[in-house]
Amino acid sequence: MNRRRPRRVVVKVGSGLIADPTLGPDPARIGPLAAELAQMMRTGIQVALVTSGAIAAGTARLGLGARPRSIPEKQAAAAVGQAALVWHYEQACASHGVRVAQVLLTQEDVSHRARYLNARNTLMTLLAFKVLPVVNENDTVAVEEIKVGDNDNLAALVAALIDADLLVLLSDIDGLYTGDPRRDPAARRIERVEAVTAEMEARAGAGGPLGTGGMVTKLQAAQKAMAAGIPMVIADGRHPAVLRAVVRGEPVGTFFAPRTDRLAARKRWIAFALPVQGTIEVDAGARRALLERGKSLLPSGVVKVVGEFAAGDAVGVRDDAGREFARGIVSCDARELELLRGAKTAEIERLLGYRVTDEVIHRDNLVIL
Repeated sequence: MNRRRPRRVVVKVGSGLIADPTLGPDPARIGPLAAELAQMMRTGIQVALVTSGAIAAGTARLGLGARPRSIPEKQAAAAVGQAALVWHYEQACASHGVRVAQVLLTQEDVSHRARYLNARNTLMTLLAFKVLPVVNENDTVAVEEIKVGDNDNLAALVAALIDADLLVLLSDIDGLYTGDPRRDPAARRIERVEAVTAEMEARAGAGGPLGTGGMVTKLQAAQKAMAAGIPMVIADGRHPAVLRAVVRGEPVGTFFAPRTDRLAARKRWIAFALPVQGTIEVDAGARRALLERGKSLLPSGVVKVVGEFAAGDAVGVRDDAGREFARGIVSCDARELELLRGAKTAEIERLLGYRVTDEVIHRDNLVIL
């Protein structure tokens, strides 16, 4: 594919690739992965690993027989399994002279700006020390993360966090297909994706019995990575030396091409790390002003306000067809904006009884998706 050699890579591996449904983490599966990661690091590439498998490991250690359903049971399984999972990685990597560090993140860690920067500094320091960060969601305490159970999107956030040059999602399938290859013999693998379309999202299937992700979450991760200017590859983690092939730019899996206008670090944080608290629908004129002229969003362009949000929250910006095309930090709350929607700037003080900023979302706080 004629891609340049990356200097910093995030690799995500799913539960099904490293854990047995009844026995938990499998050294026979983790060992080859550790060898490939170590080989990459020996060539000077900095690597961060995002791994699933904590709940699967805890399920096996506790003898539960099946993945727990209740939140407390999932948290208990994660607490037991996280220790086992990291121990297996530590043992496998030690034989190659690689040290590992455990990094547990929650949505709150990446949505709070200071904590986001602290997490970045920690990860960058570990990479500088030639340590392999083993990253997972902190399922022991993060209720919302357990409900989502999505390390694909976490991997995309980590890639943006550390300014990675490549994101690799290792799965039990060798890429994105035109249909479900397990059911459709005519389905073909798509080698390169320039943009994730609604048709692709509609075709995406569900995950396997150990994981709770699937192709849907991988496409969401791809959208984040591509917008951040980071190329992404979905590849079959069951194949030997697959990471070596991906790093060399060989045509394996599905390659998702990055945007050429890479987002600045703060705009990546706004677009992907902040949880969206509501949506704003805008008219065609406002959409053109935001997309084509780089303007701020004014009250006059707002057609509809959905959700309860406060000033300083992140919201999605949608067109009249319901498509989200931007995200940003609002300067007023939902109640104020409901009063102001469609109004001219000169009418703000009369409608509210006091003066707030003229812009609903300033262009410096707006990200075009």
